[in-house]
Amino acid sequence: MPTRLASVSESTKIVATDPQRLLVIDGHSMAFRAFYALPAENFATDTGQYTNAVHGFVSMLLTMIRQQKPTHVAVAFDLDTPTFRSLEYTEYKGGRNKTPEEFHGQIDLIRKVMEAMNIPSISMEGYEADDILATLAAKGEAAGFNVLVVSGDRDAFQMITEKTLVLYPKKGISDIPPMDGDAVEAKYFVRPEQYSDLAALVGETADNLPGVPGVGPKTAAKWINLYGGLPGILENIDAIKGKVGDSLREHVDNVTRNRRLNHLLRDLDLPVEFEAMTLERPNREAIEELFDALQFNTLRKRLFDLFGDEPQDAAEEVEIPAAETLGDAASLDAWFAAHGAQLLGMHPATVPVTGGTDVVGLAFASADATAFISLEEIDAETEKSLATILASVSYTKALHDFKDTYKLLKNRGLELAGVVDDTMITAYLIQPDRRSHELHDIAQQHLRFALDTTEAPANGQLALDLEGPDVATPAVRGAYAVRELSLYLAGMLVERGGAQLLTELEMPLSLILARMEMAGIAVDTAKLDGLYEDFTTTINRATEEAFAAIGHEVNLSSPKQLQVVLFEELDLPKTKKIKTGFTTDAESLADLLVKTGHPFLVALMAYRDATKLRQTVEGLRKATASDSRIHTTYAQTVAATGRLSSLNPNLQNIPVRSEEGRRIREVFVVGEGYETLLTADYSQIEMRIMAHLSGDEGLIQAYKDGEDLHRFVGSHVFGVEPAEVTSEMRSKVKAMSYGLAYGLSSFGLSKQLKISVDEARTLMKDYFSRFGAVRDYLRAVVDQARKDGYTETIFGRRRYLPELASDNRQLRDIAERAALNAPIQGSAADIIKRAMLGVEEGLASAGLKSRMLLQVHDELVLEVAPGELETVEKIVRDKMGAAADLAVPLDVHVGIGTSWQDAGH
Repeated sequence: MPTRLASVSESTKIVATDPQRLLVIDGHSMAFRAFYALPAENFATDTGQYTNAVHGFVSMLLTMIRQQKPTHVAVAFDLDTPTFRSLEYTEYKGGRNKTPEEFHGQIDLIRKVMEAMNIPSISMEGYEADDILATLAAKGEAAGFNVLVVSGDRDAFQMITEKTLVLYPKKGISDIPPMDGDAVEAKYFVRPEQYSDLAALVGETADNLPGVPGVGPKTAAKWINLYGGLPGILENIDAIKGKVGDSLREHVDNVTRNRRLNHLLRDLDLPVEFEAMTLERPNREAIEELFDALQFNTLRKRLFDLFGDEPQDAAEEVEIPAAETLGDAASLDAWFAAHGAQLLGMHPATVPVTGGTDVVGLAFASADATAFISLEEIDAETEKSLATILASVSYTKALHDFKDTYKLLKNRGLELAGVVDDTMITAYLIQPDRRSHELHDIAQQHLRFALDTTEAPANGQLALDLEGPDVATPAVRGAYAVRELSLYLAGMLVERGGAQLLTELEMPLSLILARMEMAGIAVDTAKLDGLYEDFTTTINRATEEAFAAIGHEVNLSSPKQLQVVLFEELDLPKTKKIKTGFTTDAESLADLLVKTGHPFLVALMAYRDATKLRQTVEGLRKATASDSRIHTTYAQTVAATGRLSSLNPNLQNIPVRSEEGRRIREVFVVGEGYETLLTADYSQIEMRIMAHLSGDEGLIQAYKDGEDLHRFVGSHVFGVEPAEVTSEMRSKVKAMSYGLAYGLSSFGLSKQLKISVDEARTLMKDYFSRFGAVRDYLRAVVDQARKDGYTETIFGRRRYLPELASDNRQLRDIAERAALNAPIQGSAADIIKRAMLGVEEGLASAGLKSRMLLQVHDELVLEVAPGELETVEKIVRDKMGAAADLAVPLDVHVGIGTSWQDAGH
């Protein structure tokens, strides 16, 4: 009987529970907590937008929803406009530190995420978020809710009742214990309803409300308990003796003002009804688009896992033709004779094995038939027939992740050809910013098909009758989905100008990458082990030196312990203030080392550097296969610009500039049976593309004349002769030139060069005044993208940027930086890919045994067979130089050596 692909229902409502629970959050308070809890430098998009506050806020919210199971949720935000408190007391909240540049824009992004999650954001002119929260709590109680208030502001304690608790973060955003009336009384010696009286007497530093000098929390609490609250204290003010009594009488006006200002309003006319706060499933499409822009991959999975799969509507299930089991050559040949004239969907059945995955069966789907063949006990005649079918270009096939399937089959001695579509790559070319191109995600998005993603049993047993959990049924369903997707996406791909990229670039490249991954690169395991020991020795020595510098042991990996040593014991200059004290991140400690030269810092930095390098080496040791080669995996669908990514291990982040990093490259060596390694890369490819796209005559002529570009640009920007351009000037110009190609702002440039924002702004202004065509191009590319909705590389690779039309300024800024970045970095990615196709074709045409092993950004690494070096070098230079026809020459540098490091240039 037919099996089914279930479509996904449009229903989004989550069923409420009883009693109903209202979760309300102080948006600004928790955003700032998240900002200081998560290092900004670790949370930024490719375009430079910081997202640590957004990520932390959403993470905290998901935790709250999972733990507290609210039925209703709302978030309150402050506005930048004056409130009744600031109008009464102009110094209210005065003296607060300037908002960090990295925080700017993140509140708007949080609001945007809340909108996509169908959670209302509430703000009111003239009032603070605390007043909104207090009103929500009061009205929520009256409506029968249990209320949870999430706030980092102690003023929120006055909201606590038997039905309202405050979740008050103590450390960052992960430790958020509930505060009830007993907890408040235990800590402050007053009941929650009296907390505002206490704060009026003691004052609130955060709000710039000065308290009574000499009166601390214990004294204030004693008075409150003795006289029943602030009104009673004021009635008996003359009975309070001593200096504190005199101080109270002297500052009584401040106290009464503090009480008026810190008392929260509970009767606002809110613009949102409780019904609108009902917790619903997020708007999946909006979340996908937004999280793509913010690059929240893990958070996206957490969010959808929390809300669960959308309900399936049985009435909309799609029937799939019943699968035929192909058990012998005759049935296999007969099935393909009947159905092979049309496009066939194909999908492997796989099981996990030690060290990877094995293919145990193959599923095929036509328009009106499906079939499955097991590879577990296949006889020689059937395998021969299958091999012919798989290798035949007469049978056109569509797969999802062709490269992976090719390798799985190749390992079994089966060649795969005739593949005309890889739906993973097709979907990527249509939506390059989408962070997941897994089959079940793509099928759900485009076809509304729900696919079973349950892992196969480890023993590889097949249930060929398609009953119950097995590997055959998911493979059949996958094959059918792949065929339907291929047909569905074909028109979209043509409409978006990606058909030629798929057939002439990405698909042929997949085959090359598969062969490169299978070949791997040889490593000197003895040298690799030696490096591990050397870095371990360095770590131990640095640890001893650090302990000697301070006279005791300390955990050098503990930020908390380092804060004590650096800023209390050694009393070194303070770094940037964070929630847990002062930062001990690498950049800040490097600055501190320059300022102080303290031996503890010298040892600490050596410890950190060696630890990081040892981790890299340890990863390489684990990744070394039994053939003493490392086989990285190349991903074609990760970077939205088209660049390849290297995974497991990532060979694109092997350090190159440091001496220790170069030692790591020395362990990558020429393999047995080959003569040498050859490396080749492009010189300043992004800047050459910038010169081409902008048409700037000065830059173009500089490249044609073979000048040092950065020295040439520096001489024009700083108004000096090229010979007078200092290394510092050249470094500034180099950083700025590359930064402009990636949408770097004056703030970003100032941080990178460690100069003031004004100096960075002046530097950029002078640059543009000398190279006006670059300025005009950068303006035009954003304007054109705004009109078209996308940017385009030299070769037609599009990146759609719907956020360019967003009403959210931060999302527009992200999209504008992406619009600057995509044509240049994307064109560079296309050029190296075209070069790889050319080199592979050249090697094959010449009948050479030499082969490509690695692609690292703009560099290729080849393994050269004996006697082929001269021919290989000519092929590489010619094919790389001819990969694009630009207004400036493509300069190719080639190096030769027995190790990757020796072959460097």
